[in-house]
Amino acid sequence: MASPAVAEKQVMVVGMDDSEHSTYALEWTLDHFFTPFASNHPFKLVLVHAKPTPSSVVGLAGPGAAEVLPMVEADLKKMATRIIGAAREFCLSKSVHDVIVDVVEGDARNVLCEAVEKHHASILVVGSHGYGPIKRAVLGSVSDYCAHHAHCTVMIVKRPKIKH
Repeated sequence: MASPAVAEKQVMVVGMDDSEHSTYALEWTLDHFFTPFASNHPFKLVLVHAKPTPSSVVGLAGPGAAEVLPMVEADLKKMATRIIGAAREFCLSKSVHDVIVDVVEGDARNVLCEAVEKHHASILVVGSHGYGPIKRAVLGSVSDYCAHHAHCTVMIVKRPKIKH
């Protein structure tokens, strides 16, 4: 007699950066999709941080660039370790222990869309900075880009404004 197949959990990818917006998105996601289910979470959780390239941060060439880039790279690695460490700790504080962490160098828009493909995610969660239409058009928006290009459901979590 064959044993019943164990259903594979769907994957939820959460994009992390050093903003309060991504921290809030993680908190909201844990509170709504993980904490209520105790240890039987309906999703496998993957935290993804897109580490910028040193050259994208410095944006310089010529004399002195070779000396600056290793220092910038070291700082970016420390920042990635801090961001992911804080996110892991936050997950543990909400009793979510089974977390996959992925730190990938590159532009956040591409990194998150590629993470969706790599992990076969059914949901991508990103925080929203809440830029107005002009600033968003000038800067571009990771959440807007992912909403149009990720091959899964994209949940954009925006922190509610506090009324005084």
